[in-house]
Amino acid sequence: MDKKEYNNAVKEYSDGLYRFGIKLSKDESTAQDLVQDAFEKVWIKRETIQAEKVKSYLFRTVYNKFLDSKKKNKVISIDEYHKEPTFSQETTDLKEILNKALAILPEIQRSAILLRDYEGYSYDEIGDILELNASQVKVYIYRARKQLQKYIGKLEAVI
Repeated sequence: MDKKEYNNAVKEYSDGLYRFGIKLSKDESTAQDLVQDAFEKVWIKRETIQAEKVKSYLFRTVYNKFLDSKKKNKVISIDEYHKEPTFSQETTDLKEILNKALAILPEIQRSAILLRDYEGYSYDEIGDILELNASQVKVYIYRARKQLQKYIGKLEAVI
């Protein structure tokens, strides 16, 4: 990968990486750090990275760095994944409800659903990013959608 290809990768993938980082971390500063670390790693290893594979390398790096930082900073309790949906009269913003629903998903499911439904990647591309095969990706996405459906329930009940 040469300097021109690296600059093209920055232009082409930085926004998507940032959105992915925000959805994972729910923090703008952390997302910026994740993206910066990913591009730094690509720059350091630019001699060994093929330009065609830089996209999956970048997303995989952001994902792995997020998991590493999460492991260092927080112990996740099982209760976080078994919360009952709670909606008050003030909480009718669908985006807020969806973000709460996404937050209860396990990391791998959330990442897969974000890459598929928010960023539009194919199952094979998601597999490259998350180091899974396409069948595993499909299973994680299916389970995530089912859990989201269960959490949100009927849309009419929320509105």
